[in-house]
Amino acid sequence: MAKLSPFLRFNDNKCREAMNFYKECLGGELDFMTVKESPMSKDMPADKQDLIMHSTLKKGGWVLIGSDMMRDKAAIGDNVGVSLDCESDEEIRAVFDKLARGGEVFMPLEEMFWGAVFGLVTDKYGVEWMLNYQKTPAKA
Repeated sequence: MAKLSPFLRFNDNKCREAMNFYKECLGGELDFMTVKESPMSKDMPADKQDLIMHSTLKKGGWVLIGSDMMRDKAAIGDNVGVSLDCESDEEIRAVFDKLARGGEVFMPLEEMFWGAVFGLVTDKYGVEWMLNYQKTPAKA
């Protein structure tokens, strides 16, 4: 069964600060990956290297995901998306295709450096979805 997780978008390099706040409030294990720690670093300007590309706060059966890396400035009301971890290549492709009908594909499904198939789509209702199928163990 696929797993849903809230995904928080942050402006002004606030992801680290906010995710640490949520850890204080909720507990759990917090991990960060900056742009400079990723293969994307070579394609990004110096002033973007310390942005949080991906963060996770995990506790029990839930995961809260956050990032500074967004295509536009987040506004109250569009600063939360849905991350769906799929269990197979067939599942991610079927769900992605259905969500894309009448919506907008921001990033088509493609193989990513962390060993997953990943894509971004905004559905016809304006909800942003990040779909991930982890084919190989995630790289630390």
